Amino acid sequence: MRLSTKGRFAVTAMIDVALRESRGPVSLSAISVRYQLSLSYLEQLFSRLRAAGLVDSTRGPGGGYTLARRAEAISVADIIAAVEGQGEESVAAADAMTQDLWNSLSDRLTDHMRSISLRSLVDAQRAREPQAEADKPVLRRGVYNRPNRAAPARSAIPNSVFALGAALSPRG
Repeated sequence: MRLSTKGRFAVTAMIDVALRESRGPVSLSAISVRYQLSLSYLEQLFSRLRAAGLVDSTRGPGGGYTLARRAEAISVADIIAAVEGQGEESVAAADAMTQDLWNSLSDRLTDHMRSISLRSLVDAQRAREPQAEADKPVLRRGVYNRPNRAAPARSAIPNSVFALGAALSPRG
């Protein structure tokens, strides 16, 4: 299994979606802003995550991505495999002597990543930052009633040149 920046960003984005799962779909633009990631890059990652059955997408206003399975059922290995693929790297002749070592190391790394659930990462994140953005109240979009306003307040300040002249003239 390969480890790269792509896998790291995918795990980070999945933690973000899981942190906000109770608030509905999470938009890629919001993730892009929070982590300064390219929106097109996130679209590529989430396309692979969706194809692997890890996230579901909702289209339209208020749309975005949600977890397709419970966070307990998604492992770090699942996320990495979804975005990195399972392609075998070619083995050069010089590397053939150490191939057993690298295969063994890769197997142990994969086993370790399978033992880490997305839920455990989310719980650890919440423990580090109890007042994380996920726990703050949601600002709702929509149409709201305008405040009830009485007649506009009158000002003693003149609103034109003529009113200013009349206010300054010595009539009595």
